[in-house]
Amino acid sequence: MSTLTAAPIIAILLLIASNVFMTFAWYGHLAYKSAPIWAAIFVSWGIAFFEYCLQVPANRIGHGYFSAAQLKTIQEVITLVVFAVFSATFLNEPLRWNHAVGFGFIAFGAFFVFLKV
Repeated sequence: MSTLTAAPIIAILLLIASNVFMTFAWYGHLAYKSAPIWAAIFVSWGIAFFEYCLQVPANRIGHGYFSAAQLKTIQEVITLVVFAVFSATFLNEPLRWNHAVGFGFIAFGAFFVFLKV
C-alpha cells in the first residue's frame, strides 16, 4: 500500500484514537462527581494532551487526501459514534430512538460534505 493510499486510513485511525481520549477528557469526570472540580479539570487537561498528540498528526496526514471540511466532518461523525458507545457503556446512559434519529440526521448531513460537486 502506498503512502498516498494509506494516508486516509491512518488519518481515520488516528481520529478514532484521538476521539476516545477526547471523550474521556470531556465526559469521563461525570462518573466521578465526588472528585473536586479542580482535579477533574487537571485530569481532563492531561487526557486532552494525548488527544492533541493524535488529532494534529491525523489532520496533517489526512489533509491533501481530504479537504479540511471533510476532515472535520469525519471527526464529528467519529465523535458521535465514540460518544454513543462511551455514554452507553461507561456512563450507563441508554441511547434512545431520538438519539439515533438525531445522530442519523447529522450523518446524513455529512453525506453532503463528501458529494463531488
